[in-house]
Amino acid sequence: MKVSLVFLLLAVAYGTKAMSMERRDIQAGVDRITKLVQDISASLTHTTKDMMEKMKTSEVASTAQNYMEGSKARVQPLVEKVQAGAAHLQAQLQPLIANMEEEFKPLMENFNTQVKPLTENINAHVKPLTDMVETFFQQMMKHTQALMPPQ
Repeated sequence: MKVSLVFLLLAVAYGTKAMSMERRDIQAGVDRITKLVQDISASLTHTTKDMMEKMKTSEVASTAQNYMEGSKARVQPLVEKVQAGAAHLQAQLQPLIANMEEEFKPLMENFNTQVKPLTENINAHVKPLTDMVETFFQQMMKHTQALMPPQ
């Protein structure tokens, strides 16, 4: 507002000075005053737009912050309920899991006692075969080295 008043006084002062000029300078004075008023108008428009953008940015940030806080407030009770439900479920399943472990322990031991002789039997049959293959490859290496020219 003060800026507008200052510009208005400058324009009036400039206008009265322009009236005292000769007739040929009147058009140039009017053009200068018009240009000055246009510059003032553009400056005020630009400043007003900048202020409005800053206000909008501030409002958007404030709205987003309020939304986030509101969402957090609405979700927090649900999170607490889920955590309480998970703790309750874990408390109920813990004895069941322990019971299942106790029931499966003898079964696994029985399985291991039945499978152990089978694996030992398989190893006993396979061991001579693997030893023969290993011996064969060693002999092949010796023969191959014997065929190669000395270096």
